[in-house]
Amino acid sequence: MTLQIIGTYAVVFCLVIGALFALVGAIGLIKFNDAMARLHAPTKVGTVGIGSLLLASIIHSFVVGEGSMNQLLIMAFLFVTAPISANFIAKVNIHKKTCETPPAPRQDDTWSTLDVPEADRELAEPKET
Repeated sequence: MTLQIIGTYAVVFCLVIGALFALVGAIGLIKFNDAMARLHAPTKVGTVGIGSLLLASIIHSFVVGEGSMNQLLIMAFLFVTAPISANFIAKVNIHKKTCETPPAPRQDDTWSTLDVPEADRELAEPKET
């Protein structure tokens, strides 16, 4: 087998893995009931699924002979921003009390996510429309 055939199989494998993760993420987004459970499925698609699709693109560009590393920059950006945005979405859901409050820490009576300073309490209160 030549390097081009092995590269083609690697591209197909990465595309199938990426497509399966995208499908599972879409199904999870539809099936889960609350916002915190729905948050889990798309974050996996954002890291593993898109990472696999970008890896397929990298392999294909090197097999064809026009190697490009632009996809690595995209992958690095996604791997850095996806967990941060998921964390912010989870904190918003906790502050709005649209989900169960996490259990209190065992030895510490303060928890940074749930502690709102007095000056910011008006901003943290959900507005009624």
